[in-house]
Amino acid sequence: MLHLAAAVDLADTYDPAPYLELTRLAEHGALDFVTLRDTFAAPGPDALAVLSRIAPETSRIGLVPTVTTTHTEPFHVQAAVATLDWVSRGRAGWRPDVSPGDDESRLFGRRDTAAPPADLWHEAGEVADVAARLWDSWEDDAEIRDVATGRFIDRDKLHYVDFEGRTFSVRGPSIVPRPPQGRPVVVVDATQPYAYDVAARHADVALVGAPDPDQLAAARAGLRRRATEHGRDPDELRVLAALRIDLGGGEHAAQPGHGGGPLPTGEGPLYRGGPVDLAELIAAWHRAGAADGFHLTPLDPRRDLERLVNGTVPLLQHRGLFRTFYPGSTLREHLGLARPASQYAAAPGARS
Repeated sequence: MLHLAAAVDLADTYDPAPYLELTRLAEHGALDFVTLRDTFAAPGPDALAVLSRIAPETSRIGLVPTVTTTHTEPFHVQAAVATLDWVSRGRAGWRPDVSPGDDESRLFGRRDTAAPPADLWHEAGEVADVAARLWDSWEDDAEIRDVATGRFIDRDKLHYVDFEGRTFSVRGPSIVPRPPQGRPVVVVDATQPYAYDVAARHADVALVGAPDPDQLAAARAGLRRRATEHGRDPDELRVLAALRIDLGGGEHAAQPGHGGGPLPTGEGPLYRGGPVDLAELIAAWHRAGAADGFHLTPLDPRRDLERLVNGTVPLLQHRGLFRTFYPGSTLREHLGLARPASQYAAAPGARS
């Protein structure tokens, strides 16, 4: 089944209401998840806080904020993402990113200058690793809430992670019970330099910006192969084509020069045309096995997301390529991903 996601980024917008409006629109179209960008390099609202505010007022759609791992404490990152999973009742993901600028380094004061991008992404991978360990540090039935004895947790089902990375160490356990999904979904932009291996090793969803289906298929095959080399089941990795879309042409054909497909730009592949042609492109690329789905970033969020949901999505639903309703309630269920068991839990029958 095809997977669809969309960005709900808004420039110079600090009120949560417009983000909620866009997220509800995406939920009306049964999209798997929405993403919200965040960066230390420019002013803007905290993406994780905004989606935590939106979570109680939505019911099915996945919520994936960008979380910058540079200059932030891994323990606090995992606790905040776990909290989003709790308040959304199992719909949280997160999109690790790095902060390569010297200005951001001086802003935080932890480092005089930014580390090289390769080191920053290595650190991001370690943050993803320790986050998974901390989410697993509470077994699913660690909470006993025994009023008679006054015991809230079974201490035998809490675990130290004792993680030592290059730039940080974490003992654990987490201060937040294990999230509803076990581990919130990890989304990595694999097109970014040095992020490819982090995606193959840690991501549940990898985003790939490629202007044609052949390049996209090659990237997908490479990510699956690398995931296998890291001991993962490649079928547990979803690869989505990342496209910027401009649907201002209404029902008109794709802009001349696009040839019915996206053009490469400095900010990633850009598709400019109408909702009907976009549905044709999505169907063709998916049918060719180039990607498991699409992550679409509207140039004009309000206009283009409305045309995507009310124009492109119904055409894909009519062809039987995309769901007409959410069969499950968690983001992992939308993506067809199993809920992982805690790596610290004893095998059934192993405890005396």
